[in-house]
Amino acid sequence: MPVEHTFAYGPVVALAALPRRDERSREHLDNAARHARPVVLAGERVLAVPGPLGELLPGGAIQRGTVVAVDGDPGAGATSVALQLAAAATAAGEWAAAIELDASLGGLAAGEAGVALERFAVVRRVPPARWAAVAAALLDGISVVLAEVPAHARVGDARRLLARARERGAVLVAMGSWPAEAALRLRAEGSVWRGLDPGLGVLAERDQRVHVDGRGAAARDHVALVEAG
Repeated sequence: MPVEHTFAYGPVVALAALPRRDERSREHLDNAARHARPVVLAGERVLAVPGPLGELLPGGAIQRGTVVAVDGDPGAGATSVALQLAAAATAAGEWAAAIELDASLGGLAAGEAGVALERFAVVRRVPPARWAAVAAALLDGISVVLAEVPAHARVGDARRLLARARERGAVLVAMGSWPAEAALRLRAEGSVWRGLDPGLGVLAERDQRVHVDGRGAAARDHVALVEAG
Protein backbone atom coordinates (compact mmCIF):
# COMPACT_ATOMS: atom_id res chain seq x y z
CA MET A 1 0.00 0.00 0.00
CA PRO A 2 1.52 3.38 -0.90
CA VAL A 3 2.46 5.57 2.04
CA GLU A 4 2.96 9.31 2.09
CA HIS A 5 5.23 10.98 4.61
CA THR A 6 5.47 14.54 5.72
CA PHE A 7 8.50 16.31 4.29
CA ALA A 8 11.76 14.59 3.44
CA TYR A 9 13.88 16.90 5.56
CA GLY A 10 11.58 16.71 8.61
CA PRO A 11 10.50 13.97 11.00
CA VAL A 12 8.59 11.24 9.21
CA VAL A 13 4.92 10.65 9.89
CA ALA A 14 3.12 8.02 7.85
CA LEU A 15 -0.38 8.39 6.47
CA ALA A 16 -2.25 6.77 3.61
CA ALA A 17 -1.15 8.44 0.39
CA LEU A 18 -4.27 7.53 -1.51
CA PRO A 19 -7.45 6.49 0.28
CA ARG A 20 -8.68 3.50 -1.68
CA ARG A 21 -12.03 1.89 -1.04
CA ASP A 22 -10.64 -1.36 0.38
CA GLU A 23 -10.93 -2.03 4.11
CA ARG A 24 -7.18 -2.19 4.68
CA SER A 25 -6.66 1.34 3.38
CA ARG A 26 -9.54 2.67 5.46
CA GLU A 27 -8.21 0.95 8.56
CA HIS A 28 -4.76 2.49 8.00
CA LEU A 29 -6.19 6.00 7.79
CA ASP A 30 -8.45 5.45 10.80
CA ASN A 31 -5.53 4.17 12.88
CA ALA A 32 -3.43 7.21 11.97
CA ALA A 33 -6.22 9.51 13.09
CA ARG A 34 -6.71 7.65 16.38
CA HIS A 35 -3.02 7.81 17.24
CA ALA A 36 -3.01 11.55 16.61
CA ARG A 37 -6.15 12.24 18.65
CA PRO A 38 -5.41 14.99 21.19
CA VAL A 39 -6.57 15.04 24.77
CA VAL A 40 -8.86 18.06 24.95
CA LEU A 41 -10.74 18.99 28.11
CA ALA A 42 -14.42 19.78 27.82
CA GLY A 43 -13.81 23.41 28.77
CA GLU A 44 -11.28 23.97 26.00
CA ARG A 45 -13.77 25.18 23.43
CA VAL A 46 -11.36 27.27 21.42
CA LEU A 47 -7.89 26.99 19.91
CA ALA A 48 -5.81 30.10 20.45
CA VAL A 49 -4.14 31.58 17.36
CA PRO A 50 -1.02 33.51 18.31
CA GLY A 51 0.47 36.47 16.49
CA PRO A 52 -1.03 39.13 14.26
CA LEU A 53 -3.53 36.79 12.63
CA GLY A 54 -4.99 35.96 16.02
CA GLU A 55 -5.49 39.66 16.66
CA LEU A 56 -8.03 39.71 13.84
CA LEU A 57 -10.04 36.74 15.12
CA PRO A 58 -12.82 36.92 17.70
CA GLY A 59 -11.18 36.29 21.06
CA GLY A 60 -7.88 35.63 19.30
CA ALA A 61 -8.93 32.06 18.58
CA ILE A 62 -10.89 29.69 16.38
CA GLN A 63 -13.82 27.74 17.75
CA ARG A 64 -13.45 23.98 17.97
CA GLY A 65 -16.13 22.03 16.18
CA THR A 66 -16.43 24.49 13.31
CA VAL A 67 -15.39 25.14 9.73
CA VAL A 68 -13.08 28.03 8.85
CA ALA A 69 -13.21 28.83 5.14
CA VAL A 70 -10.04 30.33 3.64
CA ASP A 71 -9.84 31.57 0.08
CA GLY A 72 -8.24 34.17 -2.14
CA ASP A 73 -7.02 34.71 -5.66
CA PRO A 74 -3.96 32.70 -6.78
CA GLY A 75 -0.85 34.13 -5.16
CA ALA A 76 -2.83 36.21 -2.64
CA GLY A 77 -1.57 34.22 0.35
CA ALA A 78 -4.51 31.95 1.21
CA THR A 79 -2.24 28.95 1.78
CA SER A 80 -0.09 30.97 4.18
CA VAL A 81 -3.16 31.99 6.14
CA ALA A 82 -4.36 28.39 6.38
CA LEU A 83 -0.94 27.22 7.52
CA GLN A 84 -1.05 29.79 10.34
CA LEU A 85 -4.07 27.92 11.70
CA ALA A 86 -2.26 24.59 11.43
CA ALA A 87 0.66 26.16 13.28
CA ALA A 88 -1.68 27.15 16.11
CA ALA A 89 -2.59 23.49 16.61
CA THR A 90 0.98 22.18 16.58
CA ALA A 91 2.11 25.00 18.89
CA ALA A 92 -0.46 23.73 21.40
CA GLY A 93 1.04 20.24 21.17
CA GLU A 94 -1.79 18.94 19.00
CA TRP A 95 -1.84 17.51 15.50
CA ALA A 96 -2.70 19.12 12.19
CA ALA A 97 -3.09 17.53 8.78
CA ALA A 98 -3.54 18.68 5.20
CA ILE A 99 -5.39 17.08 2.31
CA GLU A 100 -4.01 17.96 -1.11
CA LEU A 101 -5.59 17.45 -4.47
CA ASP A 102 -2.43 18.08 -6.52
CA ALA A 103 0.60 17.89 -4.16
CA SER A 104 1.01 21.65 -4.11
CA LEU A 105 1.85 22.12 -0.43
CA GLY A 106 5.53 22.60 0.36
CA GLY A 107 7.32 21.73 3.57
CA LEU A 108 9.32 24.96 3.49
CA ALA A 109 6.15 27.05 3.51
CA ALA A 110 4.70 25.01 6.36
CA GLY A 111 7.85 25.36 8.43
CA GLU A 112 8.07 29.09 7.80
CA ALA A 113 4.47 29.46 8.96
CA GLY A 114 5.49 27.93 12.28
CA VAL A 115 4.06 24.44 11.76
CA ALA A 116 5.83 21.78 13.83
CA LEU A 117 6.42 19.19 11.11
CA GLU A 118 6.65 16.32 13.59
CA ARG A 119 2.95 16.88 14.32
CA PHE A 120 1.85 17.61 10.76
CA ALA A 121 0.74 15.01 8.22
CA VAL A 122 -0.08 15.44 4.54
CA VAL A 123 -2.29 13.21 2.42
CA ARG A 124 -1.29 13.90 -1.16
CA ARG A 125 -3.03 13.63 -4.53
CA VAL A 126 -6.45 12.78 -3.17
CA PRO A 127 -8.97 12.25 -5.99
CA PRO A 128 -11.72 14.89 -5.81
CA ALA A 129 -14.32 12.15 -5.51
CA ARG A 130 -12.66 10.92 -2.29
CA TRP A 131 -11.67 14.13 -0.52
CA ALA A 132 -14.75 14.22 1.72
CA ALA A 133 -14.14 10.66 2.94
CA VAL A 134 -10.51 11.44 3.74
CA ALA A 135 -11.44 14.65 5.55
CA ALA A 136 -14.05 12.81 7.63
CA ALA A 137 -11.51 10.16 8.68
CA LEU A 138 -8.96 12.78 9.73
CA LEU A 139 -11.51 14.86 11.64
CA ASP A 140 -12.08 11.81 13.84
CA GLY A 141 -8.73 12.30 15.52
CA ILE A 142 -6.84 15.41 14.41
CA SER A 143 -7.40 18.88 15.83
CA VAL A 144 -7.04 20.96 12.67
CA VAL A 145 -7.53 19.56 9.17
CA LEU A 146 -6.65 21.69 6.13
CA ALA A 147 -8.51 20.49 3.06
CA GLU A 148 -8.31 21.82 -0.47
CA VAL A 149 -11.92 21.94 -1.65
CA PRO A 150 -12.41 20.54 -5.15
CA ALA A 151 -14.30 22.49 -7.75
CA HIS A 152 -18.03 21.79 -7.69
CA ALA A 153 -17.89 20.29 -4.21
CA ARG A 154 -21.29 18.99 -3.18
CA VAL A 155 -23.26 20.85 -0.53
CA GLY A 156 -24.26 17.54 1.05
CA ASP A 157 -20.63 16.51 1.52
CA ALA A 158 -19.80 19.90 3.02
CA ARG A 159 -22.66 19.71 5.51
CA ARG A 160 -21.69 16.20 6.57
CA LEU A 161 -18.13 17.35 7.21
CA LEU A 162 -19.42 20.28 9.26
CA ALA A 163 -21.46 17.84 11.34
CA ARG A 164 -18.40 15.60 11.80
CA ALA A 165 -16.27 18.57 12.93
CA ARG A 166 -18.95 19.55 15.46
CA GLU A 167 -19.21 16.01 16.77
CA ARG A 168 -15.46 15.56 17.17
CA GLY A 169 -14.59 19.07 18.34
CA ALA A 170 -12.14 19.48 15.46
CA VAL A 171 -11.58 22.39 13.09
CA LEU A 172 -11.88 21.95 9.35
CA VAL A 173 -10.01 24.63 7.41
CA ALA A 174 -11.63 24.56 3.98
CA MET A 175 -9.27 25.99 1.38
CA GLY A 176 -11.22 27.23 -1.62
CA SER A 177 -14.88 27.77 -2.40
CA TRP A 178 -16.81 26.30 0.55
CA PRO A 179 -20.50 25.73 -0.24
CA ALA A 180 -21.85 25.42 3.32
CA GLU A 181 -21.91 27.21 6.66
CA ALA A 182 -18.62 28.47 8.10
CA ALA A 183 -18.03 30.04 11.50
CA LEU A 184 -15.37 32.28 9.97
CA ARG A 185 -14.44 33.17 6.42
CA LEU A 186 -10.91 34.48 5.86
CA ARG A 187 -10.06 35.96 2.49
CA ALA A 188 -6.43 36.64 1.60
CA GLU A 189 -6.20 39.83 -0.42
CA GLY A 190 -2.51 39.96 -1.31
CA SER A 191 0.60 41.23 0.41
CA VAL A 192 3.28 43.87 0.15
CA TRP A 193 6.92 43.42 1.12
CA ARG A 194 8.55 46.24 3.09
CA GLY A 195 12.16 46.92 3.93
CA LEU A 196 13.65 48.10 0.63
CA ASP A 197 14.41 51.51 2.06
CA PRO A 198 17.35 53.48 0.68
CA GLY A 199 20.59 51.87 1.75
CA LEU A 200 18.95 48.74 3.16
CA GLY A 201 18.21 46.44 0.24
CA VAL A 202 16.71 43.80 2.55
CA LEU A 203 13.10 42.57 2.59
CA ALA A 204 12.25 42.87 6.27
CA GLU A 205 8.52 42.31 6.58
CA ARG A 206 5.50 41.26 4.55
CA ASP A 207 2.13 42.86 5.16
CA GLN A 208 -0.58 40.31 4.39
CA ARG A 209 -4.08 41.64 3.87
CA VAL A 210 -6.76 39.37 5.31
CA HIS A 211 -10.48 40.09 5.43
CA VAL A 212 -12.33 38.33 8.25
CA ASP A 213 -16.06 37.69 8.10
CA GLY A 214 -18.09 35.92 10.75
CA ARG A 215 -19.88 36.32 14.04
CA GLY A 216 -17.92 38.61 16.33
CA ALA A 217 -15.15 39.14 13.78
CA ALA A 218 -12.88 42.11 14.27
CA ALA A 219 -13.53 45.09 12.05
CA ARG A 220 -9.89 45.36 10.98
CA ASP A 221 -8.78 43.53 7.87
CA HIS A 222 -5.03 44.19 7.65
CA VAL A 223 -2.35 42.18 9.38
CA ALA A 224 1.39 41.58 9.07
CA LEU A 225 1.78 37.80 9.08
CA VAL A 226 5.40 37.31 8.15
CA GLU A 227 8.57 38.91 9.39
CA ALA A 228 11.75 37.94 7.59
CA GLY A 229 14.96 39.41 8.84
